[in-house]
Amino acid sequence: MLDENEDFLETALTNEDISAEEENSGLYEHLNITVDKGQEPLRIDKFLFIYRQNSSRNKISQTCRAGNVTVNGKPVKQNYRVKPGDEISVLLAHPPRENVIIPQDIPINIVYEDDDVVVVDKDAGMVVHPGFGNWDGTLVNALAYHFSKDPKYNSDLDRVGLVHRIDKDTSGLLVIAKNEYALSHLAKQFFDRKTKRLYWAFVWGNVQDDEGTVTGHIGRHPKNRMQMYTYVDGSHGKHAVTHYKVLERFRYMTWVECKLETGRTHQIRAHMKHIGHTLFNDERYEGNIIMRGVNLPKYKQFVQNVFEILPRHALHAHTLGFIHPVTKKEMYFESPMPKDMQEAAERWRKYLDNN
Repeated sequence: MLDENEDFLETALTNEDISAEEENSGLYEHLNITVDKGQEPLRIDKFLFIYRQNSSRNKISQTCRAGNVTVNGKPVKQNYRVKPGDEISVLLAHPPRENVIIPQDIPINIVYEDDDVVVVDKDAGMVVHPGFGNWDGTLVNALAYHFSKDPKYNSDLDRVGLVHRIDKDTSGLLVIAKNEYALSHLAKQFFDRKTKRLYWAFVWGNVQDDEGTVTGHIGRHPKNRMQMYTYVDGSHGKHAVTHYKVLERFRYMTWVECKLETGRTHQIRAHMKHIGHTLFNDERYEGNIIMRGVNLPKYKQFVQNVFEILPRHALHAHTLGFIHPVTKKEMYFESPMPKDMQEAAERWRKYLDNN
């Protein structure tokens, strides 16, 4: 972590007469990225923040100021704009720790546990797995601590038994395996699309049909490489299918339930944007601007207030169903709507009642 290297950072910031090559000698590469050819110009601090969702913008800025972010072999400042083909490296004073999991006593909501599996209801804002800029404070760190108290647990199990992931700002249910057999069995269920997953989402606009299906390959956006994009013609990406059902309408926003046939990166976010209904307050997909409604100061202030109540994309992993790897019984779990989404919905209901 950067704050574990304060001495190094201070040295890098104050010895400006040291050449870049000398300054970066003895450092370890933690991240290497070749910028896609379709990438539009974007500040490198924002690029890295979006590319690595589990990093804080402040830590990325510190790393840039220390001369530890290089582009094509040369250190750059945080306002450098990345271009297609750029080779970006992030260098730090300590070796990478991708395979070192630090157990941490972090509260997590375990809704079910036995000798083979754990089901967790994750809070929004918690990163699932450690990575560049965020080596601790994650769900995996919390699970490592929790499992360390169990003498039967295999501490060498890959990724602390992660079978699937959800985004940092997505709340809801995940299943974690506690042994190799359970991990293999559950992974195959996800691969064979035999799990049952329903998501709740708030999306911009009044969705026209009560039910519908979005079918289209999911791949990188041709211009904004930080987004995923829906290729209906199947020319790029991977096959993806999302079924949706309207649960409640808020005139300018809609509460929908999404059922996944496939599990592609950002599938719901990309598919809903494709049909013109970007997730509410989804910054990466421009859902953090006012996309529907009236052009009145009162309405604009109302939406800004709801953004503050719900400061993340409005997506929640509501249900999770799978076959237990050992007992072969069907397991099914539901997670209630989190407080921030509840409060946002209540604000919309009150607004509509009064306007």
